[in-house]
Amino acid sequence: MTAPLVEAAPVASAPWLSPRLRRGLVLPLLLLIAWEASSHLRLVDPRFLPPLEAIAVTGWEEVWSGDLFLHLGASLVRNLTGFAIGSVLGIAFGLLLGLSPLAARIAGPSFHAAKQIAVLAWIPIISVWFGFAETAKVVFVAVAAFVPVALNTIEGVASAPKALVEVSDVLTFSRWQRIRRVYLPSALPSILTGIHLGLIYAWLATVAAEYFMTVGPGIGGLIIAGRERFQMELVMLGVVILGAVGFLLNHIATLIEARLLRWRA
Repeated sequence: MTAPLVEAAPVASAPWLSPRLRRGLVLPLLLLIAWEASSHLRLVDPRFLPPLEAIAVTGWEEVWSGDLFLHLGASLVRNLTGFAIGSVLGIAFGLLLGLSPLAARIAGPSFHAAKQIAVLAWIPIISVWFGFAETAKVVFVAVAAFVPVALNTIEGVASAPKALVEVSDVLTFSRWQRIRRVYLPSALPSILTGIHLGLIYAWLATVAAEYFMTVGPGIGGLIIAGRERFQMELVMLGVVILGAVGFLLNHIATLIEARLLRWRA
């Protein structure tokens, strides 16, 4: 009598082995292999493109000395402070223009004209008004975060369904009830998108502020120090950290946005 055949339970694949992730890792791995091969085979002067192990050694030295944490902490504090200020002001300004036709007529044209100016063009003006110290850097980061948050808040308020607005009129909602129960829920997805973009722009502005304003603690200052000493290992270490932190901030913002908007499913 033959034993019944028992099908083996399928082995659940680990998330890091998913086909999508594997495909996404192909290009970065190829670039790293090409980078390492170019340095060791002298296809590129190692003084300009140091091998990966040299960058790792420099990174370990910076961690051991504590300098890396000092620079990274200064950049993150500067970034999050400016981002918080710019986001709060952007939401308030966006709600004002979205809910008040009078404010939209008065301030709207100036805002939509100013948003066309490249962010880096504000550095000379901010430097004259606030100097070159920490305050100027935070203000510059706040300006970079303000624009996408304000824009998306305005668009989110404008996208509130007219049927809901009419129902709130029938139910004689007060202005605050209408904002809290109609406009804010309708605008929330767009506001969160603006905050997500503001976080990305704020990190880019943090690096620009550290690079173009007075040199001080920060990843931008670390890169400048490596450039002045012609220590490309330090420069490339700074670039890698910038990319890693930017990726991490974007991933965290994506998770928070998905968590807050899970009700849409």
